Amino acid sequence: MPPAAAHATPDPTDRPGASPANACPAGTANEPAAVVLAAYEEHLAATGRGNPAYTTAARGFLRRWPHPLDWTLESLDVQLSAGTATRPFITFLLVTGRINPGWDYLVHRKLSSIWRDVPGTRIGTDLQEFITTARAQGYTQRTASAMASQVLARLLFATGKRLHDLSEEDFVALAIAGRDRERDTGRTWKHYRGAATATRAVLFHMGVLPALPPPAQSRWSYERRLAAVPDPMKSIIIAYLHRKAVTCKEGTVSSLATRLTGFATYVTGIDATLTPDRLDRCTHIEPWMTSLTTTRSTTSAAIITRADQARRILAVSNFLSDITEWGWPTAPTRKLLYRSDIPRLPQPLPRFLAPDADRRLQQALEDSPNRLAADALLLQRACGLRIGELLDLELDAVIDVPTAGSWLKIPLGKLDTERMVPIDPDILALLDRITATRSPGRPIPHPRTGRPADFLFTAHGRRLGQNQLRRELDRAATTAGIGHVSPHQLRHTYATALVNAGVSLQALMAILGHSSAEMSLRYGRLFDTTIRAEYERALDLAKQHIATLPAPDTPSKPTNNTTPTDWRNTATIKTALAGGYCLRAPAQGACQYANICEHCPSFHTTPAYLPVLTAQRDDAQALAHDARHRGWDHETERHLHLITRINNLIERAG
Repeated sequence: MPPAAAHATPDPTDRPGASPANACPAGTANEPAAVVLAAYEEHLAATGRGNPAYTTAARGFLRRWPHPLDWTLESLDVQLSAGTATRPFITFLLVTGRINPGWDYLVHRKLSSIWRDVPGTRIGTDLQEFITTARAQGYTQRTASAMASQVLARLLFATGKRLHDLSEEDFVALAIAGRDRERDTGRTWKHYRGAATATRAVLFHMGVLPALPPPAQSRWSYERRLAAVPDPMKSIIIAYLHRKAVTCKEGTVSSLATRLTGFATYVTGIDATLTPDRLDRCTHIEPWMTSLTTTRSTTSAAIITRADQARRILAVSNFLSDITEWGWPTAPTRKLLYRSDIPRLPQPLPRFLAPDADRRLQQALEDSPNRLAADALLLQRACGLRIGELLDLELDAVIDVPTAGSWLKIPLGKLDTERMVPIDPDILALLDRITATRSPGRPIPHPRTGRPADFLFTAHGRRLGQNQLRRELDRAATTAGIGHVSPHQLRHTYATALVNAGVSLQALMAILGHSSAEMSLRYGRLFDTTIRAEYERALDLAKQHIATLPAPDTPSKPTNNTTPTDWRNTATIKTALAGGYCLRAPAQGACQYANICEHCPSFHTTPAYLPVLTAQRDDAQALAHDARHRGWDHETERHLHLITRINNLIERAG
């Protein structure tokens, strides 16, 4: 039995002697009109409605169609002409199973008002069981109810089946009817199509349908993406993409399709009958490369970057080289693109987050209402995963090794290699929270292998998507006030922290899953210890010539337990430390490492340190007051955040 079914409302029609309320028992087709009317009046009373207009409309309906099944044979115009007083009677006939109208009526009729009519019926029981399972999959009550009324109720009304008897063919019939409505009326069926896909996913996890449905929105076919490119160039590129799909991942081939479409569109605009063997360097290739400097992105409308220009040129170069190597008859007879044609790209350092920004971002993620996506990003930051590796994690990814601790098994990712990453108790607690938050259900097909897999990050019965993580990261970064952050920057930040901690190159390569030392050495360029030592030596000499910091500017009379010479009253950027204090000139701003230890999740304390922490908290309160008095809002917020953290530490230690 599906999990939702175990807690569903008992079916009142399954009791001995009870007749199925929405089934069509023997003799119902010839049921006298008076019996139908009496049942309707009883139904109105049970639902708290007794409007005489309803019963009058029902009598008029039964005079015209003494057998309600005859109404289902009428034209769609006649069926839809029912007034507001007659429509509740038709709804009664639907929920009690006395009529099963065609798809054309059901896709034109709104069914959002059926909820007061379904209690006590089999359809009501089926809808409630569905809603219970949908809620367990992470859908809100409102969304689950909308799916039940928009899709599931139509299926049950049209087929006369019970919930667990539905099939894929029933959804196909609904989709055809929806497309017909869209064609006849011009009213889009897109929203209902998405709801139908979500409904199918819920029914898959209930064990009703055999397979998880494909997403409502999927990548366009190559033929559709290259529709603006005339033949024969279009057919050649499509054949090339199908050939590349044998050795490349789907996302890689999709990117190739985008880049080759832009190239083909440009060159066939010069000559519509062009083929690769007739391409000319001066006539086609060089004008196309020149046009890339003014080409705009279809998403942001900004001019594409030099990196994107290089990727487009490289894609075309590989396309021409591949078909030449494969001996295609339409391959070029001479080389048309060279290494020097690829723009020289800058080599920036890895974009890690500064410690203060990293701390504020993690706090924003901890406070997020979007628990699953936020915890996924916290796990990525804690383990240095690529976003694809993160979303491919499965429930059995944690491996406990006696005397060697716990490890996280990272699945095949960008480089098609697996690796193990050591994890600590804090990460284990995070994984436990993720396991409790994810939506349960049956294993779903792995996108690469097709085998059933219990993914760690599932929501609404599907794997969590990259776009959901990016939206949550944008929200958290905005809350933290640090601007745009990409998911890969979390990996860079993790690697930078390892380098700062002195991890060896070999260990860094193993943890990050790098296949060459050159990849890991990029992080070594960030913090060269020799350069740091020289800097410290020079700074010590320079400090001998730096003027003294500003003196205290408070009145001579002590206030708030301070003295005129108290460091807490100097016009400096001040930080209270457990063993002292730090003073910086206002022009320098706050140190990015200020109080980093107190905010670190690895920081622990004991009751023996309570006096020290209490004194540090008192200093931070005085500094917050001083910063607020000076109008330094950011400083005030920094000290208040430290106070909150110290209070938590004191509470845990106590």
